[in-house]
Amino acid sequence: MSSFYRRNLPHIEKDGASYFVNFSTRNDFVLPEEARTLVFQHCLLENTRKVHMHAFVVMPTHVHMLFTPLFDEQDEAYPLAEIMNGIKGASSHSVNKLLGRKGTLWESESIDRITRSDTDFEYRILYIVQNPIAAGLANGPDDYRWAWRESAQPRAAAVHSSSSSSSSS
Repeated sequence: MSSFYRRNLPHIEKDGASYFVNFSTRNDFVLPEEARTLVFQHCLLENTRKVHMHAFVVMPTHVHMLFTPLFDEQDEAYPLAEIMNGIKGASSHSVNKLLGRKGTLWESESIDRITRSDTDFEYRILYIVQNPIAAGLANGPDDYRWAWRESAQPRAAAVHSSSSSSSSS
């Protein structure tokens, strides 16, 4: 099943699809290292709860994620809004508590894209892994402690392929 909803940006959802999602801190607020660790933990916590996480990175002012929503008890994919509200809401609360601040941490909108092919899926993983390197925060793909990816990339591609082929049947 496909669905569409709009806030300020359009959001298209499709069962079995993998999503590349970006969200940023409000007014380019720079997350200190301890705050990035909390956001990292919240992203990882959602893996196997509401999403199958393929890769993510927590940068100083934004987050990139690649995931496939899991299905709930009614055999419906968890909605993007529910997934993102969970990650952004919980991490915002934790970061604000850590830093002794109040107010909005994240921009209200997230930018999401459905991956359209195995090549696009692999490109998004590479983009996530290389983002800290391109920003001058790491020398190699395993040098940035706020980046995570599935250990078996062929498995990640296989998960994406099977969900792509099953949704096109």
